[in-house]
Amino acid sequence: MKVLHQSPLDPDFVQNPYAFYDRAHAAGPVVFWEDYGMAAAFDAATVQALLRDRRLGRARPAHLVAPAPDHLRAWQALEDASLLDMEPPRHTRLRALVLRAFTSRRIAGLRPEIEAIADDLLAALPRDGAFDLIPAYCTQLPVRVIARLLGVPEEMAPELLRWSTAMVAMYQAGRSRATEDAAERASRAFTEFLTEYIAARRSDPRDDLITKLIAAEADGDRLSPAELIGTCVLLLNAGHEATVHSIGNAVKALLETGTPPAALAPGAIEGTVEELLRFDPPLHVFTRYAYADIDLGGTCLRKDQQVALVLGAAGRDPAVWHDPARFDPARPSKAHAAFGGGLHFCVGAPLARLELQIALPALFAALPDMRLSEPPRYADSYHFHKLDRLMITP
Repeated sequence: MKVLHQSPLDPDFVQNPYAFYDRAHAAGPVVFWEDYGMAAAFDAATVQALLRDRRLGRARPAHLVAPAPDHLRAWQALEDASLLDMEPPRHTRLRALVLRAFTSRRIAGLRPEIEAIADDLLAALPRDGAFDLIPAYCTQLPVRVIARLLGVPEEMAPELLRWSTAMVAMYQAGRSRATEDAAERASRAFTEFLTEYIAARRSDPRDDLITKLIAAEADGDRLSPAELIGTCVLLLNAGHEATVHSIGNAVKALLETGTPPAALAPGAIEGTVEELLRFDPPLHVFTRYAYADIDLGGTCLRKDQQVALVLGAAGRDPAVWHDPARFDPARPSKAHAAFGGGLHFCVGAPLARLELQIALPALFAALPDMRLSEPPRYADSYHFHKLDRLMITP
């Protein structure tokens, strides 16, 4: 296995990780990423295969689990109850209960509400002078949608964003004690809020996802209080975090490439969104633990070791996509890894796709002369790949 060195904190890498991915593709398919201290898969075939390999999982092997430190107890409690880090049979049970509430029909029925939210936000955008599109539009649309879906008051959006940002920072390179303390405070506040809010919904049911999660039942089994809170936190965080960055990255790509309006037309938008997700996805790395020794094509991944699945590199695999560094909305769609895969395929993928399919055409129709007012820069937040800001002139 070849060894590659690349700090995820290197400013050049933060702005363009794809140059390193090209090196990894040439050296791989699996290399040892020295800075992460683990094997890493970069090609689409290996990433897709490992996402579906049941000898790998998100959950840390039980004998490697250490008690949470005192300063992270609330954060760890939410992690322990999160669907994202579970494996069967707990994962199977919890995902089935969540999907009883998070149905495709309910997601599809949100279209009029998403369109109305987009129209409301677009009407409020400045029409003179440069402004940052990320907080004004890219952030507000997904957080209002997920708040409305769950039944959380939309006026809570600033607090939800603050809590989510603090908690998600725990998965970024360069995590510090300050990061951990902020995540713990956010976890406590989030848990306190949801505990009270769920109690109110039990006595006053509404037509929202929290009420449906309370009522979700399979074979007499329901979500426990901890599972209910953990699931709501996951849906609130994951339900807007990645979509915010997907919209920002998408607008950047569309403006920089001068993509014609036809690519955003009703008959083309679905394909354009898939190409955008392939081209510059918001999440670049998932890690998995090996539950057995696994042959990775001449290299053995030992039991209990971790492997990094580089989703951002899989979408740029030249073995799958011709000229993968070129954004081409007319490119025939192929399966990509932007939403993960296997048992942990993103529950919210249909909602994220729908939001992108609505948000992008609405934005470019409202601001047909929109242009970048300064070169966009990505935030130092790997393994998330998101813009620090997106300054545009309408």
